[in-house]
Amino acid sequence: MKRLPVSCFIIAKNEADRIEYAIHSVQSWVDEVVVVIDCASTDDTLAVARNSGCKVISQPWLGFGGQKRFGEDICRNDWLLNLDADEVVTLALQEEIRRLFEHKAPARRAYSIPIDLVYPGATAPRFWPRDHRYVRLYDRRVVRYRNSPIHDSVLTGDFAVGRLKASIHHHSIRSFAHLATKLDERTWLLVENAKSRTSLSLALRLPVEFQINFLKYYIFRHHFTGGWTGIKYSAIQSWYRLMKVYRLCITPRSRRNPT
Repeated sequence: MKRLPVSCFIIAKNEADRIEYAIHSVQSWVDEVVVVIDCASTDDTLAVARNSGCKVISQPWLGFGGQKRFGEDICRNDWLLNLDADEVVTLALQEEIRRLFEHKAPARRAYSIPIDLVYPGATAPRFWPRDHRYVRLYDRRVVRYRNSPIHDSVLTGDFAVGRLKASIHHHSIRSFAHLATKLDERTWLLVENAKSRTSLSLALRLPVEFQINFLKYYIFRHHFTGGWTGIKYSAIQSWYRLMKVYRLCITPRSRRNPT
C-alpha cells in the first residue's frame, strides 16, 4: 500500500497504555510517525513509541501550543496529521484522507475532522456522538498551531477549511476518576492563565453555571444517548465548569495572567 506524503505527529506524556493504538492506526499509510514525549513522562511511553518504529523526540514541556509547534517543526513533510496519544484513526477516515491525495495535493489547505468520544470501558462511540470537530489535517506552510500555553487550536487565517466526514475515535477517559483528575488539573491551569474578570460577573454565574453546562453536554452534545454513563459524564464536566468559575472568584488577580 502506497504511503501518503503526510507526517503524523503525536505529543505524549505517560501514555504507555494507549499510544500504541494511535500509532498503529496510521503507521501503515503515512510517510512517518513522529512522537514528541514530555521529559517529565515517568512510564514506558518512550519505549513503546520506539519499539513501534516511530521517530521519537524527548522534549521538556512547552505548553500545549508550543509542544505541538515543536512537533510540526521536526516533521519532514509539509502536510501534517495531528493525533493525541489517546486517539485512533478509523479505517473510514484513512480512506477519506487517501482520496484527498489522489490528485497530488488536496483542494484545501486544512481539514477539520470529527472527534468521537469513547466512554470508559467501551470499544466504540455511543450513538450520535458528534459533538466536536477540530482541524487536524493541514499544510504547515500556511497553517500552524497557535503558540499558547493552554490552548492547542490551529490558526487557519483566511483559508477555507474542508470538512471530512469520517471520524477519529477518542479514548480520552480511562475511568471517571481519571476524568475528574484531568479536569481538576485543567481547571487550575485555566484559572492561572485566565484574563482578569470582575468578581461580580463571576459571582453572577455561580448559581447557574452547573445547570447551563449540564444542559449543554447532556442535550446539545448528545450525551443523553449514552444512558447512565452520559449522565455521569455530563455531571462531571458541568461540576468542573462550576469549579472553574468558583476558583476564579477566590483566586487573587495577582495570580492570574494580567493580559
